[in-house]
Amino acid sequence: MIDFRLDEEYESLRKTVEDFAHAEVAPVIGELYEKEVFPYAIVAKMGEMGLFGLPFPEEFGGMGGDYFALCLALEELARVDSSVAITLEAGVSLGAMPIYRFGSQEQKEKWLPDLCAGTALGGFGLTEPGGGSDAGATRTRASLDGDEWIVNGSKAFITNSGTDITRFVTATAVTDVMENGRKEISAILIPSGTPGFEVAPKYSKVGWNCSDTHELSFSDVRLPAENLIGVRGRGYAQFLSILDEGRVAIAALSVGLAQGCVDECLKYVKDRVAFGKRIGEYQAIQFKIADMEVRTHTARLAYYQAASKMLRGEPFKKEASIAKLVASNAAMDNARDATQIFGGYGFMNEFPVSRFYRDAKILEIGEGTSEVQKMLISRHLGVA
Repeated sequence: MIDFRLDEEYESLRKTVEDFAHAEVAPVIGELYEKEVFPYAIVAKMGEMGLFGLPFPEEFGGMGGDYFALCLALEELARVDSSVAITLEAGVSLGAMPIYRFGSQEQKEKWLPDLCAGTALGGFGLTEPGGGSDAGATRTRASLDGDEWIVNGSKAFITNSGTDITRFVTATAVTDVMENGRKEISAILIPSGTPGFEVAPKYSKVGWNCSDTHELSFSDVRLPAENLIGVRGRGYAQFLSILDEGRVAIAALSVGLAQGCVDECLKYVKDRVAFGKRIGEYQAIQFKIADMEVRTHTARLAYYQAASKMLRGEPFKKEASIAKLVASNAAMDNARDATQIFGGYGFMNEFPVSRFYRDAKILEIGEGTSEVQKMLISRHLGVA
């Protein structure tokens, strides 16, 4: 029989992060969010807890856990706030994971200990201003000049790319063009502060206001040849594999937001009185909350399955896309319904559901839009 219960170690982690989110994040995140302040103190505490090192081996300063452990942590954090959750998700799956998966032993030893400790962050430079979902249309260029790369170009919407503890960004760049016109795309590590590497002012965003997001530009940036990550010409494929894993993580984060909407509504409908009764006594409200719980439950099962296939080393691309699609839809639908249940108060920033509503939409866009997920699912089924 399939057993969906968490074992003792997973459940202990889940409960620890749940308690942390309510004790350390919930009391302060509202003010930080409205001021658009990066939560350095929270990030430091998450680092001390080992959350940034969850899926990495102890030899590099990690906790020796796995990717599902990270997903459980992300779900619990996002039940309270998605800015904090996406900072962890991007720090691990987008910042550190390319180094761990494809970096040299020297690169791993140099960068992973601080990344696992949460005292350093890395960015993941794939998206470009004119690219969007068409990540293969990379325009950033890198050419070898002796034993140095010279990088020119730009990247857009890069998370964790401009904080005080950001140490580098790994960026895709065209390193050659074949006779048939096909681009050779490689991944190169660009340390913060390298001459010619400019970080634009942070974006003014609808949501994720405590998350750090910038556009980056590279103007004749010179880097040692050994800053190549993985195999030359495999950068695009490497980054796509990172996104496959990241979609499972984003699904977990989406489930957390969806569950947070249920949590807040359950508290609210027991106290709010309208027309002489608690609004939880009205069938219309009961049905709306039931729909919210169904969406959350279904999405959680989807990401659990995707994570289990990934950890067993089985193909999981389709399941990752399904989980990301279902969970991001659930987050958006639940945020809308929660705001409706709260009525006018749902439009006030003092209530968490207003923050959930602002944060939900990006989940249908980031790390592959809903349309891209449908394309990948249909492609896997052999539709075209």
